[in-house]
Amino acid sequence: MPRHEKMRQTTGVRASIASAAARLMAEDGITDYHQAKRKAAHQLGISDRTNYPDNAEVETELRAYRSIFMDEENLERLSALRHTALDLLDLLAEFHPYLTGSVLDGTAGEHSHIDIQIFADSAKEVEIFLLNRGMVYEHIEPRNEKVEAVLLLETDTADANLVIYPPRLERVSLKHRDGRPRTRIRAEGLRALLTE
Repeated sequence: MPRHEKMRQTTGVRASIASAAARLMAEDGITDYHQAKRKAAHQLGISDRTNYPDNAEVETELRAYRSIFMDEENLERLSALRHTALDLLDLLAEFHPYLTGSVLDGTAGEHSHIDIQIFADSAKEVEIFLLNRGMVYEHIEPRNEKVEAVLLLETDTADANLVIYPPRLERVSLKHRDGRPRTRIRAEGLRALLTE
């Protein structure tokens, strides 16, 4: 098989996996990109040794999927998630919070969490803050060695992951596991987004 033909075939396989993974994430609530890609490849009958699409390709497909199939209910859900996120950003203002993830980028769905990065001298400080306000949370295992702690906070809209970093990392451009910069905004930016 000529080289250009093989490249075109590989690109087609990657696109198929990305599209199927996006559908799984949107419909089944899978939040782990690697798991969605593996399951999509399996459903398509594609070998595990295939070169999977990267997370950015799946995210692009997820955005496209949501734009095609996002009905009024999904738009209302996204708006509700963003309003809850804004309330949390305002509440946690002393910890320099940022909204990130699917609620920010518009790919959030029925099973999505609100992801908030906060910067505090210690996780205990945040825990005491929440306890003083009667807010119940639980610990989740951090997936990144830079993270001090992850607190799962239940809200009326969705669970929120409060990802706690040391203050020195606030000025650092934090990245996704695949190396892409992680987009994030403060409360003022989210307010502007909600008025669009």
